[in-house]
Amino acid sequence: MDLGASRRGVDMGPSAVRYTDVREKLQALGHEVEDVGNVPVPFREDAARGAQRGARYLGAITDVCTDVATRVREALAAGAMPLVLGGDHALAAGSIAGASAHLAERGQRLGVIWIDAHGDLNTPATSRSGNVHGMPMAALLGHGDRAMVGIAGAAAALRASDVALVGVRDLDDSEKVHVRKWNLATFTMRALDERGVRAVMEEAIAVASRDTAGIWLSFDMDVIDPDEAPGVGTPVPGGMTYREAHLAMEMLADTGKLVGLDVVEVNPVLDERNRTAEIARELILSAFGKRIL
Repeated sequence: MDLGASRRGVDMGPSAVRYTDVREKLQALGHEVEDVGNVPVPFREDAARGAQRGARYLGAITDVCTDVATRVREALAAGAMPLVLGGDHALAAGSIAGASAHLAERGQRLGVIWIDAHGDLNTPATSRSGNVHGMPMAALLGHGDRAMVGIAGAAAALRASDVALVGVRDLDDSEKVHVRKWNLATFTMRALDERGVRAVMEEAIAVASRDTAGIWLSFDMDVIDPDEAPGVGTPVPGGMTYREAHLAMEMLADTGKLVGLDVVEVNPVLDERNRTAEIARELILSAFGKRIL
């Protein structure tokens, strides 16, 4: 799906990651892997019928996210760990909603670690671009369009106290207001520079695992510096290094609390020899238990 972004190309991201033999390498780690294929996404011309002022293609994106949420719930109910490949980050409004709804049936809550250069905390009322990939976290917290907010059910999918944002370095003014107003644990690139990945991830994991039944990781490839990962939807200079991102994934795997993950915003049109997709594969493998030794 690339409906949530203005720049085209991230709809080819899942194919680029599959091309790196990620399935075979996960199997080599001892995992049983089922690739259930692509979630159907309408063409932009058809999706325009669901357009809303301030949020382009919102109706179509919400329909896709609802489908993603159903698939995630079914996977978790079957005892699997969903790996959702993007596509733009708007899809997380579906994947995380599905995981939250699955746990809510058991009276449990979901924690989320959102590793991204951006907060994705806009609503249709505050977005300057109208791009929905800048809105999913706000929707998951119960803010914005009611249909997208309601994918997980009547209540918001997430509590702000169960969410940690990591690697943020590009926020709109309205998003800065939302971070403070909603009291979100937010670890910017300055925090990573000053304290290091280990200390930041330890605190983020503590936030997302406090009284929750598991952690969902939503990883936007643009958190990595574009010098290392150029093929992303919205590149921003000054990001995490390849090795820092690996450490974050390894630490999450070590917790044993990971219930599912998104890896999004791989854009092959902007990539160099599929470098970014290959980095995505390696990060996925680390999250699923690959170790150096």
